[in-house]
Parts: sequence; C-alpha cells; structure tokens
Amino acid sequence: MTQVLRRLVPFADPAVLVDAGTSDDAAVYRLDADRALVATVDFFTPVVDDPYDFGRIAAANALSDVYAMGGRPLFALNLVAFPRALLGEGILEEIVRGGGEVAREAGIAVVGGHSIDDPEPKFGLCVIGEVHPERMLRNSTARAGDRLVLTKALGTGVVATALKAGAAAPEVVAAAVASMAALNRAAAEAMVRAGAHAATDVTGFGLLGHLREVLLASRLAARVRADAVPLLPGVLELAAAGHVPGGTRRNRADLAGSVRWSVDVPEPLRILLCDAQTSGGLLVALAPDAAAQLVEELTGMGLPAAEIGELVAGDAGAIVVLG
Repeated sequence: MTQVLRRLVPFADPAVLVDAGTSDDAAVYRLDADRALVATVDFFTPVVDDPYDFGRIAAANALSDVYAMGGRPLFALNLVAFPRALLGEGILEEIVRGGGEVAREAGIAVVGGHSIDDPEPKFGLCVIGEVHPERMLRNSTARAGDRLVLTKALGTGVVATALKAGAAAPEVVAAAVASMAALNRAAAEAMVRAGAHAATDVTGFGLLGHLREVLLASRLAARVRADAVPLLPGVLELAAAGHVPGGTRRNRADLAGSVRWSVDVPEPLRILLCDAQTSGGLLVALAPDAAAQLVEELTGMGLPAAEIGELVAGDAGAIVVLG
C-alpha cells in the first residue's frame, strides 16, 4: 500500500496538516486557527460469524483512527458491499444495526453511505472528526526517552483464524469480540489529558509494524519488553497450535530487517507481537511520568493498559524485543 500511495500526484495545500506521507492514521485539514477536520475510512470482510458483532467491530475499528489523532468524531457514512441475493435474509440489517449501535455509543450519527453488490460482504465507515490543530497527535512527533503504552490486549488475528477452523473456545472468542467492539474513546481522552507526544492505533500491521511506522516517522528506535505486552486469553496456545493468519505471517516477514529478538522470547509470543489486529488498542508515546499516570488511569477503568517499552535514539525503525 505504501508503494501505491507514493504514486499519488503531489498537491501543495497549506491547510493539509497530515497526509499520507508518514503513514499516519487519518488525514487532517485545517479550517481555521482553532479547528481542523480529521477524515478517515476503513472497511473489511467479516472477522466473526455473528453479523451484529461484525458491524460493531467494523465501526469501532473505523472510529479508532480519529481517536488515535486525539480527535473527536462528528459523523459517519456507511460503506457496504453485500451480495444482492442475500438481501432478504436480514444479515445486512444486523451488520448495519451493530455499526449504528457503536456509532451511537461514540455520540455520532450515521448520516448516509454507499452500497454495492458484491459476492463477499464488506462493511465499514467513513468517519469525519475534529481536533484543535495545536493539540492533534501524530505518529511523527515521538521523542527519545518516551515510554510506550498499549491500551488493548493483542491476539485478535489469531482468534479470528482459529474461529474459522473451529478451534477457538467460546470464552476466547467472546473476549476477542468484546475487545474489538470496544471504542478507544476513553483511552484517547486519557492520553490527551496525560500530554501524549505521539500515538497510533494497532491494526493490520500488528504492534511491531505500527511501532515501526512511528519510529520511521519520528526517526527513532525502540526497545520493547515482550513479557509486558497484554494478551487476550488463550491466544498463546492458539498461536503455538499454528492458528496464524496470512497477514500476521506477512507482517513477520516484512519486519525481519527491523526487529532483533532476544533469544528468550518464545516463538508464539513473537507471532503475537506481529499479529494483524482488527480494532486494536492505541499505542501511545509519553514522558515516563505521564506514561505511569496513563496506565494508572486506564487500568482503573478496567482497561488492560500496560507500559511495554521505550523510545531511544538510534537507527530509525530499529526495534529490539527483550524477553
């Protein structure tokens, strides 16, 4: 995708504050000294069997990009691809209902959208939000010495793959669905209050892939403590049993030149640090005291937030993973 984006025709506009140049989470366009629009779009094929849950997850995932920029969502548009032959089955209604429920939870209206006839269902949202131009968070503004805080547990890609194989226990699936359908709103509001320097959300490129984007944009390196990373229940065992999605394998291969693994990091945990996530948490870079404050606040809300590493001066994009 990065190679494709490089083909975009350059267009200079001083009002564009964030574009595709740093692989950030959303575009930001300044309206005036105090207001900027945050725009993003995301949609994908089902990751769970239940259509209502799929709609909830897809909506939470799309909204996450606005939260990762420190923004507030304003409204959304549905994006739907669905086979015409199944329109009478009530499946699409459940998908849209799930998405609408999460949009209402976020305090926004879904004001329209677009649909096409497609043999493979897909659903998501185009989300428009707002942020103060001086208070938005980018992935390019992290600082050496910052600590890294992750706000959701990893493993949704592994669970989704195991679910397709009939190998995921109901309680494991339920925990993954609850995580994916949960908004990142509370975590985003807390990170802004804590004075975060940079942030991104963890989705298809996995924890280490999205961390590398932060490092490349901010020209830093990182040390990650593998044993501090929160994991969903049951995912270590599922990864060890071989339930690894293709996207996760591609992430692992793509990171080979950037990541140095400590010998005491077991293979299933290495897989999970590269696992392609759906509607994952926020990865936040903050000063040490602020990171401790953020973790304390989020864990007090019942969120599985943890400090997982630090940013250091070094080769841009280099990551050392310690056991």
